[in-house]
Amino acid sequence: MTDGEHLADAESAAAGSAAIDGAAHPLAHTPVAADTVGLLEGIASTRSIRRYRNEPVPEDVLRDICFAASRAPTGSNRQPFRLIVLTDGPVAVEAKRLVADAAARIWRAKRRGDGYEAGSGSEDNSPKARMARSMDEHISGLATVPALIFPVLVRYREPTETEGSSIYPAMQNLLLAARGRGYGGVVAMWHLPVEVDLRNLLQIPDDALLAATVTVGKPVGGHGPVRRRPLDHFVFDGRWGSTPAWAVDPPNTNHTSAGPPGTDRRNRSGDDT
Repeated sequence: MTDGEHLADAESAAAGSAAIDGAAHPLAHTPVAADTVGLLEGIASTRSIRRYRNEPVPEDVLRDICFAASRAPTGSNRQPFRLIVLTDGPVAVEAKRLVADAAARIWRAKRRGDGYEAGSGSEDNSPKARMARSMDEHISGLATVPALIFPVLVRYREPTETEGSSIYPAMQNLLLAARGRGYGGVVAMWHLPVEVDLRNLLQIPDDALLAATVTVGKPVGGHGPVRRRPLDHFVFDGRWGSTPAWAVDPPNTNHTSAGPPGTDRRNRSGDDT
């Protein structure tokens, strides 16, 4: 028997042992919960949730949203991602502290650099001011966020520009499932300034990609509908710039502008993400 065959047998035995142990958990006999919204409604109303109630995310919710993430497509169906889920305990507390400190530094610089305290940012009810308040609350709550999730890509080849396609769909699945269970979350990159510390703390392999910082909890407030640019901004028919007649929004769709000034010909305003 070759070394590879020995390794395969060991991995198979470990997987079998894990399956047996997992079957003992009550959730092994609990089906995924019924959705609170339909799929299309959920897609249209899953906004970035940055403010959370001070209450834990139950294990059955964590199971359901991670199960949804695990169903995401990956290149060649290799399924090369893992999810590090942190709720409580010493390791979770330290990881949340690291992320909170890094996020505070990033947000302070962005607040100054993007002029959140000038212009329309000084108008209490402007989209810019509302966004700043939302971010302030998000940053201040990161150290005690109910659930902190790190999606990690286990690389099986040298880094490529397209490798994100095997992990980012899982994050969207996770957020949509959270919406279906009455929870919410947001994907960010707060981990970057403290990635080395997090890798050491969480024992992440050197050749794996720490892809994002995801926070999840019970929303303070509610979900969507989200606001985006009109559909005819996104869709072309056959050639660049040619919009088909059918690219029209459903009734009662709300719109927003995005990007640098002058890039949105309709000049609508909004602030949700």
